[in-house]
Amino acid sequence: MAIDASYLLQLMLNGLALGLLYALIAVGLSLIFGVMEIINFAHGELLMLGAFAMTFALPVMGLLYWPALAAAVVVAMLAGLVIYEILLARLRPDEFERSILITLGLSIILIHTVQYFFTATPRMVDTQYGFAGIEIGSIRLTWTRVIGAAVAIVAFAGLYLTLRFTQFGRSMRAIAQNREAALMVGIRPRTVARNAMILATGLCGLAGAALAPIQLVTPYMGQFLIFKAFALVIIGGLGSIPGAVAAAVALGLLESWIGGFFNAAWQEGAVFVIMIVVLMVRPDGLFKRGGMRVG
Repeated sequence: MAIDASYLLQLMLNGLALGLLYALIAVGLSLIFGVMEIINFAHGELLMLGAFAMTFALPVMGLLYWPALAAAVVVAMLAGLVIYEILLARLRPDEFERSILITLGLSIILIHTVQYFFTATPRMVDTQYGFAGIEIGSIRLTWTRVIGAAVAIVAFAGLYLTLRFTQFGRSMRAIAQNREAALMVGIRPRTVARNAMILATGLCGLAGAALAPIQLVTPYMGQFLIFKAFALVIIGGLGSIPGAVAAAVALGLLESWIGGFFNAAWQEGAVFVIMIVVLMVRPDGLFKRGGMRVG
């Protein structure tokens, strides 16, 4: 039985758009781990906050996509700042277990707080673009998917330039690579960690806002995505930003192809099967660990 080439291309484009949004989530996790050496179990709920902020900002702003997107990112960044200052600022790098308990508890609190105020009913989000999109023959992509993918690419380019060429970014890399040496040259770990948290939550909020018009928005949406993000960070190598991006894009493509040819239930387990295989073959992940890397 012949496979339609246009159908394969449709699956690839859908998977690429999804994978880039996965990458925004995974990169934020990798950034926090690289600088602060903690795993943020509330990261998925920051994505959820970004999605809900987009949901409520759109009607206020006349369904205009870009102002609502900007508002959602700002909300996520402010949430990241508050979480850092109240809960994470006093954590030491050797308090890994404590960070897990704190962020896991925060995750549960955020989920049930949002559910209490806004219910668990899934919400559909509409924008000025509606269901319009690009059509080339039988291939069709909605504008919300195209814009989401484009925004992710721009965000990655901005992150790369920030980490590579600014003092802001160099300080983060220095702390991640050698905390003691960074202290000796006057870099302040708390300031750097706060900046990393704000940047990471901004990326996560951006992913949530971009996903809101694409899938249903619920208080539990972050839970379904965060464990995939953890797996992607492990597959790519803890602290490796290029590894997280590569693994996320590959997963988006794989899930799209699996969904196109097999039972959709296999999509959810694919990343964890790959994670187990990678850990058996390369325990450090596909990209070598050891400090935060941007290239």
